[in-house]
Amino acid sequence: MRVPLSWIREFAPVPGTPGDVADLLNGLGLIVDAVEQPGREISGVVAVKVLDVVDHPNADKLTLVDIDAGDRQLRVVCGARNLTAGDVVPWAPPGATLPGGFTLEARTIRGERSEGMLCSARELGLGDDHEGILHLDPATDLGADVRDVLGLDDAVFELDVTPNRPDAMSVLGVARDLAAKTGVELMVPEPQPVRGAPPNTAPVEIDAPDRCPRYVALTGTVEMGSSPDWLARRLVLAGMRPISNVVDVTNYVMLERGQPLHAFDLDGLGGGGIRVRLARPDETLETLDGVERVLGPDDLLICDATDVPQALAGIMGGASAEVGAGTANVLLESAYFTPEWILRTSKRLALRTESSARFERGVDPAGALTAAERAWELLGQVAAGTAADEAVDVHPAPVERERIVVRPSRVNEVLGTEIEATAMERYLAALGMEIEAGGDDGALTVTVPTFRPDLEREIDLVEEVGRLHGYNAITRTLPRPKGQVGGLTPHQRERRLVRDALVGVGLCEAMNLALVAAADLERAGRPGVGIEVENPLRAEESILRPAVLPGLLRSVAFNAAHGLADTALFEVGHVFLPPPSGEVLPDEREHVAVALSGRVARRPYEPDRPVDVHDAKGVVEVLAETLELADWRLEPARRAGFHGGRCAALFVDGEEAGVVGEVDASVVAAMELPEPVVAVEVDLDRLLAGSRRDRRYRPISRYPASSIDLAFVVGSDIPAAHVEETLAGAAGELLESLELFDVFESAEALGEGRRSLAFRLRFRAPDRTLTDEEVGTMRKTCIDAVTSTHAATLRA
Repeated sequence: MRVPLSWIREFAPVPGTPGDVADLLNGLGLIVDAVEQPGREISGVVAVKVLDVVDHPNADKLTLVDIDAGDRQLRVVCGARNLTAGDVVPWAPPGATLPGGFTLEARTIRGERSEGMLCSARELGLGDDHEGILHLDPATDLGADVRDVLGLDDAVFELDVTPNRPDAMSVLGVARDLAAKTGVELMVPEPQPVRGAPPNTAPVEIDAPDRCPRYVALTGTVEMGSSPDWLARRLVLAGMRPISNVVDVTNYVMLERGQPLHAFDLDGLGGGGIRVRLARPDETLETLDGVERVLGPDDLLICDATDVPQALAGIMGGASAEVGAGTANVLLESAYFTPEWILRTSKRLALRTESSARFERGVDPAGALTAAERAWELLGQVAAGTAADEAVDVHPAPVERERIVVRPSRVNEVLGTEIEATAMERYLAALGMEIEAGGDDGALTVTVPTFRPDLEREIDLVEEVGRLHGYNAITRTLPRPKGQVGGLTPHQRERRLVRDALVGVGLCEAMNLALVAAADLERAGRPGVGIEVENPLRAEESILRPAVLPGLLRSVAFNAAHGLADTALFEVGHVFLPPPSGEVLPDEREHVAVALSGRVARRPYEPDRPVDVHDAKGVVEVLAETLELADWRLEPARRAGFHGGRCAALFVDGEEAGVVGEVDASVVAAMELPEPVVAVEVDLDRLLAGSRRDRRYRPISRYPASSIDLAFVVGSDIPAAHVEETLAGAAGELLESLELFDVFESAEALGEGRRSLAFRLRFRAPDRTLTDEEVGTMRKTCIDAVTSTHAATLRA
């Protein structure tokens, strides 16, 4: 956004050089990309009058323009087509200089001599408009220096306004920030439009109040013509091309107040009124740029009272009710449209204008009427405009002002300052906010003006205080480690501990995408499970994974296909389950999965062997031991994708937390895995939430241990873990360790459906050597507990 310094100073007499003001703007967060002083490099450019325009005899796109410089008449070759006899325009004669150090010379172009050139706004460094020659006030003296005519000694700031600051998309908004920073008075006179036009009887109907919460229509009479020099000069410096006095006033007020306006030829509006409605499917509108645009039901239209579309709301007007040379009666629109829908329509149609750039950020809904009256005040000065005594102001959905409680102590805590509460009140009041003091702990209740929709929370006001206090005024301090936030949470530390433990047992970490193919889920024994993504990175990988293991098995297959069949991988990642009842978002959890394939390398100590389910069980035991889980166990189970007789469910604190076992042969074949493959998948959150063993220090006993071996014949359907649990409960506090060291099955020796489980129990007392009698008592207690609980017999 281009903002002339002279225009800023009409509202706030900010002292200092252009460089000083640029520093202030940067400190306020209104970043200055450039400071332009267009007249600094311009010399010799004067005002001339066009006498005649004829086509170039040797070039279709060029014209020959005869000009009167006051003391002489010459001819210039020109590429623009917006010139007619009587126009007053800037002329750079031979010897004149333009921005960039470019010096003009007389040249022969396609056989015709050109005495210098006629200048556009871009060639004078006044913006990017290069479509036509810049027009000056017809009353300008011929031969007058263009620097004086256009006020080119002014400085223009090119501001990079962030999307959250719609108020800064206006000269008044920039001036308000500078006035608050420097302490000068902000002067915004109340508009004084000339009244006396016929009464405003234009009906206004709003069919979409959620999209148009306010619409102001103020009618009046005008005399169309060119804008005076001061108005055209301001627009040119701000980067806009003057068009006509009425259109120029609407653009001037938009730049000054940030409120886009639109002038309709009232006599061209059917029924003499306005209807605001949503477009119908495939409805069309020819906009002012001459393009017929196809609209949809999300686009907002400004129609006349007969329902004929006249403008694309907040973006661009239509051609049918455009003001022109014959316009005598005007309906001036000043409205508030909700930002998000203007942005959507603008993007969809690839049509971005100065108006849409402001509406999509959020204009001030409370300033619509004032902006309309300011426009009619200017129309009274430049177009003999008179406004109706009353405006039609339809306000179906008033916008409420935010009330925010801000704590001075919190402001200082965040900024690292010691600013007094009275200074904070002064800063915020200077920005147009209303302050109520006297809250709990000195809190301030701040009512935010509607031109600052970006202020919603306490932290937003902290930023405002920081901006006006000045970030450079905040002294540097040394870090205070005791009060700083940082470090890992216990949960994060334990997640790292799990990774370290898995790496410690020889596993490599894999990282796969959270999106998997439906075909991979089916091959892994999980068909029809998962949440489909609408716009996946790859069309075939469109499912949010319900488990980590299918992707990990795919990594195993990839390694095997490249000659590495012996793999040991693990992965920690998020899985996505269907939303719980009554909720919309997926049930997102973190899992850890392990996959082992091929052979275990043991040579030269013993022969290599294939991986088996005990290797996977060992990984679970390592995790349980690392986390010191107090209550965990494995129970035989049947789970999708696992071998029916070589699979167990992991329970932590009585709640199922995962599965361990051998991958089913059908999955191995479908995914082309090397045989055999064993795997683990555990809900990491449940695992980390498990209760822990007593971690209090216990002295190591100096006394010897006593060990006993017990073998029980039990039914084959009784899990060894159940027998082990019974033994642990019966052995008492002196039990130091319990280990299953042998499983034996023989129908001839033990009977059909029976097997032998052999356990080694080790006892130790902290304060004495155990006697044979004590050990015998504990032995008998253990035997009685198992035989009675599991219908077992002690095997001799």
